[in-house]
Amino acid sequence: MRKSLAAATLLLFPLCAHADSSPPFTQDRARKIIADLQKVVTKNGIDEQKEIALGGIKQWITIRGRDRDNPILLFLHGGPAAPEMPTSWTFQNPWEDYFTVVQWDQRGAGKTYNANDPKKIAPTLTAARMEKDTEDLVQYLRKTYHKKKIFVLGHSWGSLLGITLAHNHPEWLYAYIGMGQMIDMQASERDSYEAALAAARAAHDTKAVKELEGIAPYPGGPVTFDKINIERKWSVKYGGLSWNRDSYAYYYRATELSPDYTDADLAAIDKGSLLSLSHLLPTFSTFDYSHVTDFKCPIIIFNGRHDETVSAKVTAAWFAHVHAPVKKLVWFEHSAHMMQIEEPGRVLVHLVEDVRPLAGASAK
Repeated sequence: MRKSLAAATLLLFPLCAHADSSPPFTQDRARKIIADLQKVVTKNGIDEQKEIALGGIKQWITIRGRDRDNPILLFLHGGPAAPEMPTSWTFQNPWEDYFTVVQWDQRGAGKTYNANDPKKIAPTLTAARMEKDTEDLVQYLRKTYHKKKIFVLGHSWGSLLGITLAHNHPEWLYAYIGMGQMIDMQASERDSYEAALAAARAAHDTKAVKELEGIAPYPGGPVTFDKINIERKWSVKYGGLSWNRDSYAYYYRATELSPDYTDADLAAIDKGSLLSLSHLLPTFSTFDYSHVTDFKCPIIIFNGRHDETVSAKVTAAWFAHVHAPVKKLVWFEHSAHMMQIEEPGRVLVHLVEDVRPLAGASAK
């Protein structure tokens, strides 16, 4: 019996015997392994990474799914200029059974940053221009892949672009999903600051208390880079970005294994972030959509219970007054701002159960 089991094991895993002769484990090898694991092999699948013309510049997208007849889900990343493309390998693969998922490196971010002259891009880094980029991309996806409507998911900064699109062009969307949804950023920043200061005082963290008290009153209008940098440092330490974590290094280290990113693309993340924040921070920190409550397409909100990067309380209070054909607020009890990584299973479940049916059978 034991001999039979051993033989069967060898038949199932014939390469294990050659483990000692495998090449050294390197970052490049890890990327190739991940690329192979997530390779789309279905006949009607789609797996594309390409540069497209959008808003007068070159911009990069990936399109992945196991059935191109599934509805498109466009993910609008946060930041500004914090691309999700290089971390999507950690959570996106199961989504691709139910959606054709599009990741987009926005103007000034990641691969798109590298594809253009930053000096020429800098003057165009405005919310209005990026809202137009979003509209243009949705139109491109609808036309290229023959879709009457798509889903759009906006995360953090991307939720500014997404909620604006949902209000202005509901006819293009099956639904809009807001994750870490920006609504009233002055109120959100106050909540974040107060939570970080309270946590620091409770922990008798004199350094944090001194630095946070030193930027009061916060935000006090448009936020400066120096002020938000101090506030975020301590908010992150006390779990406002990722619950029960004092750092986001785990998230950014995942980019190093991305099969979609080169070393040059990785270097562009910080460069793009600094460039984008220098132009977009005033808009980011004063954004206020709290007066907009009427929508003509379904609105789904994914809220991290412990989110202090974008205040979950502010979003929930606004959502209570929202009118839409369908509306649902989903709480993620073990998440702060990064629920796609903090609770990936529950995100998948709610995408499949609450979002996907809104496309109806006609999406197949």
